[in-house]
Amino acid sequence: MGKKVVLKIIVAIIVLIIVAIVAYFIIDKINQAKRDYELETVTEYNYFAVKTNEKYGVIDKEGKVVIESKYDAVKIPNPSKPVFICYEGEKGKAYNEQGQQLYAEYNTVEPIELQNVAYDLPYEKSVLRSEKNGKYGLIDFNGNSILDTVYENIESFSYAEGQLQIKQNDKLGIVNIKGTELVKPEYDTIIGDNYYSQENGYKFSGYIVGQKHEDGYKYGYINYKGKLKLKLEYNDISRITDINDDKNAYLITAKNGQYGVNKNSKAIIKNEYQAIEYNNTNKIFILQKGENYGTANEKGDIVLPIENSSVQAKGQYIYAEKNDEKLVYDALGNTVNIDFSTTIMNTANSNYRIIVKTEGTSNFYGVVDANNNQIINTEYLYIEYAFDNYFIVCGKNGKLGVLDDKGNTVIDLKYDLTQKVQGKNIIQTLIAETNTTELYSPTMEKICIMDNATVENEENYIKVYSDTNVNYFNNDGIEEPSSKIFTNNKLFAKVQNGMWGYIDQNGETRINFEYEMATEFNEYGYAAIKKDGKWGCINSAGEIVVEPKYEIDSSYGEIEFLGEYLKIQSGFGDVYYTNDI
Repeated sequence: MGKKVVLKIIVAIIVLIIVAIVAYFIIDKINQAKRDYELETVTEYNYFAVKTNEKYGVIDKEGKVVIESKYDAVKIPNPSKPVFICYEGEKGKAYNEQGQQLYAEYNTVEPIELQNVAYDLPYEKSVLRSEKNGKYGLIDFNGNSILDTVYENIESFSYAEGQLQIKQNDKLGIVNIKGTELVKPEYDTIIGDNYYSQENGYKFSGYIVGQKHEDGYKYGYINYKGKLKLKLEYNDISRITDINDDKNAYLITAKNGQYGVNKNSKAIIKNEYQAIEYNNTNKIFILQKGENYGTANEKGDIVLPIENSSVQAKGQYIYAEKNDEKLVYDALGNTVNIDFSTTIMNTANSNYRIIVKTEGTSNFYGVVDANNNQIINTEYLYIEYAFDNYFIVCGKNGKLGVLDDKGNTVIDLKYDLTQKVQGKNIIQTLIAETNTTELYSPTMEKICIMDNATVENEENYIKVYSDTNVNYFNNDGIEEPSSKIFTNNKLFAKVQNGMWGYIDQNGETRINFEYEMATEFNEYGYAAIKKDGKWGCINSAGEIVVEPKYEIDSSYGEIEFLGEYLKIQSGFGDVYYTNDI
């Protein structure tokens, strides 16, 4: 064979390899596009379930009846769309705003209730479960078939909105709301690995799948691309969700009572340990073999040999005991010259670290700076970093307050509660004996003091109110008039001489100060008013819609009306309105 022929064969092979690689990536990209899906966002609530005379119907956002209250239950999977699932007994049928039945070719149509998903709306918002002859399928809100009615069951997949668990031939699989098969229906059990990231939610979460055998279940692992990464040969599998890596799954596996760690399909720590624990602060694994302990890094390399009688990760260091010797190590295995009874914890601010000294059964807290200079003495029962240069501390008297990074008291240690308002650099305190609430600004100025107060933390403001007062503060701790908070309203609740009424944007009284309590107008133009201990409703024109008649316990929460109907929150995401309580 001549050199030219050999060269041509080599070139042809290289071309084939390149084509195969390109084809693989193209096919993988196409498959991934099929697996991806977009969740619908509901920005407008147009329809609500209503209860009258113990029967349910539907009203619109103006409080007008859309579906008469004649059903045993009504579920509205997407309140922006006129699709209402109405139940007579256990069978659900769908109707539109004209009362016309939808999807009549099916025996029943039902919303799919989410599992372990903390949203205001408890259902899948773009698909419905259809049923015909005892088999289930999937349709969209236009009635288009997504999955034929061939499944024994279809339900939501725990923690993962947009993914559904199917059952076929007594086996389980996973599809998405587009109908794309994510996991073939071949398994006796499927659970999500619960991996979550702030940017992508559960998009890169995989699946722990199991099949039942005579001696119990055997488990394997399928990644977010649908690839089987671990064969079904393990007694237990769990993902280390603290490792923030979208592309790689770190899995603690158990086989025949021995634990190991896999990075995807690669074993980085063999199954030869009695227990494995991951510590996210130090990015290490604590390993137990027999009665001995050691550590390994995220690559699986042994850092501390498995020859210690105990190993603990506390704060930013590792504490090990061996032959009555107690040593402290960093994550790389270097010894650290600190007392074994001292724990050092990082804070959200790299300039500060909290130290904890254990004396007998008691712990005492202090703070050091980045150079290990003591800036707050180690004499407090508790310390946590708040923000900027401030720390919430608990003194030996059991009372809480705030110190700065010089150890100066900026909020006296006299409160039963001192906490940072979530998402804001504002401190809230409480004295339990008098039920007195105070708020402090980011510069530690007292901006509010109120007895018997309720504090509501909203996205763009904080509301502090009682029966006799109300204050609003922006996220910078600056008090704002209600007209600046509720920019779409024309009337605003105000207290005068202990009684509530409403003023306009110019401060002119529009509704007299004659109520014991009043709320701001909601987005639908209704406000709740309280008189003689009973609640009623007015509209934005100041007209009485419902005379005060509802006696509502103080534990009820915020009172809200839609026309003549009172809002009821009866459980997880389950909201309806009623006029017959």
